[in-house]
Amino acid sequence: MPKLAAVRCAGGRLIRVGQRDQNQETCVTTKNECLSAFARVARCGALAAGVFGLAGAAQAQTTYNVAGLADFTGPFADVMKDMTGCRKGVLDWWSDEVGKAQGVALRVKEYDTRYDVAQVASLWPGIKSELDPVAILGIGGSDAAALQQRLPNDKVPQVLATAGYGFAWKSDSWVFNARATYPHEAAAFYTWLQKKSGSSAPIKVGVISSEVSPAYVDIHKGIEKFAKDNPKILEVVETVYTEAQPTDLTQQVNRLIRKGATVLQVFNNTASVVATRRALQSLGKTNIPIVMSAHNGLISSGKALGGLEQMEGNYEVYGMAMPTEDPTTARAFFEKLRTKYKAQVSYTSACIMGMSQGLIVARAFEQAVKIKGVKDVKGEDVRAALLSTPMPSERSFGVLPNIQYSKDAPFPTEGMAVNIGTVEKGHYKLLEQSVPVPVLSKW
Repeated sequence: MPKLAAVRCAGGRLIRVGQRDQNQETCVTTKNECLSAFARVARCGALAAGVFGLAGAAQAQTTYNVAGLADFTGPFADVMKDMTGCRKGVLDWWSDEVGKAQGVALRVKEYDTRYDVAQVASLWPGIKSELDPVAILGIGGSDAAALQQRLPNDKVPQVLATAGYGFAWKSDSWVFNARATYPHEAAAFYTWLQKKSGSSAPIKVGVISSEVSPAYVDIHKGIEKFAKDNPKILEVVETVYTEAQPTDLTQQVNRLIRKGATVLQVFNNTASVVATRRALQSLGKTNIPIVMSAHNGLISSGKALGGLEQMEGNYEVYGMAMPTEDPTTARAFFEKLRTKYKAQVSYTSACIMGMSQGLIVARAFEQAVKIKGVKDVKGEDVRAALLSTPMPSERSFGVLPNIQYSKDAPFPTEGMAVNIGTVEKGHYKLLEQSVPVPVLSKW
């Protein structure tokens, strides 16, 4: 067994380099207690680099931590494996193929927040203390609502896997979205659908929403404002409020149909889509389509209903790549994560959401290291890089369009577009690509 080299870490404690535990930690104390891979290995790595090494070996990577906020037991548990697995895969890929040359690595640790604002707020101080993260990977509105007031003081940027929210549409934000708001994306869909109809009449939409989350409330308020401002494009016949995970919406859906709804908007979660679709089936009204987003899209909802064919004629809309079988660069990148980096995930819209936020954080951190150097990169450095450095689509392998953030909004505000997917003859397909997003007033 090779002799271990020794060096002192900050605080004067002796460490030995060369011994590894199951978490790939390279620093241990004289008491043989492993230093936390998530809280201390970055500090140890830089100090140990000079003595770690078999002749000619490459310098060890300094590891920085990323906090992952997840929902393994709440309303989005059904899509969380793909979302978290794909964002971890991105960080593993980046650390190996990009970070290694820079002498750094990114590691994520996930925490189950149940998509609950109070739970996020309760867990965050402990997460920050444990990890000292350079960034947070959030999943949605609960994370934004819980942390948007805290993060300017904590100086840790958060990148969400979802579209944006009206309540977070503020300048100098520390919470960022890869996409415009849900109402922006929905408005693009309704504008496209109204033109496609060949009629001068507005599209009549029935909205299925809920008051259990500030994100859900924000979505229907935004689309109601768009309808008010654009009466020739859209009319909201009614907004129906449901519980977090409804099981039977037959009565509510029937009421929306009687009021003339020709499309139903369900941006809540998969359970809400399933209940709405079953209601339409029981009423014999499957010709009325549902429009949904990425986190509750056609593939995940079809799976919950027993097969993709159950979602025939429905739509999903969002501003990122769609998980089709087409040989795209996004698909090729996913296959690399699955095969080379052992990501045990499926190619779904939830996976693409995870890929998108992982790529945004990794590319911003990459730029921060170029500016700051390997040592002592902080969350504020990552945020500064995020705001100052455009990310062309090719830097995300086509997962996202060209992205440029500014201090004016927490999401890109120019050149936005969405893709529209559907199920046709039992097959998932990209229906329309790069549909322009209209200008919306704040709500």
